[in-house]
Amino acid sequence: MLIFGATLMKYLKKFIQYIYCIYALIGFILIMFVVVPFVAIFSMFGIRGGNFIYRACNIWARVWYFMIGIRHKAIFEAPHNNHGHYIFVANHCSYMDIPAVVRTIQQPVRVLGKSEMLKYPIFGIIYKAAVIVVDRSSAEKRAKSVRALKAALNKTISIFIFPEGTFNESDQPLKEFYDGAFRVAIETRTPIKPLIFVDTLERMHWRSIFELTPGRSAVVYLEEIPVDQYTMKDVQRLKKLVYERMEHALIKYKPALYAQVKPASAAAN
Repeated sequence: MLIFGATLMKYLKKFIQYIYCIYALIGFILIMFVVVPFVAIFSMFGIRGGNFIYRACNIWARVWYFMIGIRHKAIFEAPHNNHGHYIFVANHCSYMDIPAVVRTIQQPVRVLGKSEMLKYPIFGIIYKAAVIVVDRSSAEKRAKSVRALKAALNKTISIFIFPEGTFNESDQPLKEFYDGAFRVAIETRTPIKPLIFVDTLERMHWRSIFELTPGRSAVVYLEEIPVDQYTMKDVQRLKKLVYERMEHALIKYKPALYAQVKPASAAAN
């Protein structure tokens, strides 16, 4: 009898979660249709229009978070200047990282995003207008994305890059980083601002969109890393420094998940 009751409760909870996820998806789509006309208008105004599109997406994220019971929390380990411009980097482990980016950053920014997202109807229109798309199918297309990133930085607009490239599906805090963000930082003399998304994996596991749950979504702003003293010969050294700081922060803020993890810096010694 107890086993039957536990099984029934398990399926009931799963059913409620499915209903919640469908509700969240419907809410996401409805707000998206409200945002689309503004995106179409703002797209005609160049750089300023792009900044307005990002603000519209920020409002979208705020309203959606409220609707589905997600509480945003910003933790500052060091002061942050909303009027400065940076290369933001963060860990990547969930589809909820994207709304977390938009909800978190309160200054003009362009996110580097995968071209695969353009295939989704309606959403692809907003995505194309709001991000710098990277197509990794050829060196020429990757170089075009890098030029777009540098152009944004030259206009004092921050950029956001997931240095892991794709979801981290391992049991380690971080995957290996690509060089791109660090090369661009050195070439443009733009400081790096590392962020840590603490709860996005708990809000939605990368396995399925039907694992979405309400709760806290915290982001940690780590201390910015100036790059004035680095040259292109130091790309690996800069990448290692950023990796170690982000890894240390993830172990600190998620001790239950990474208590047994030996940091890469310690493993190298």
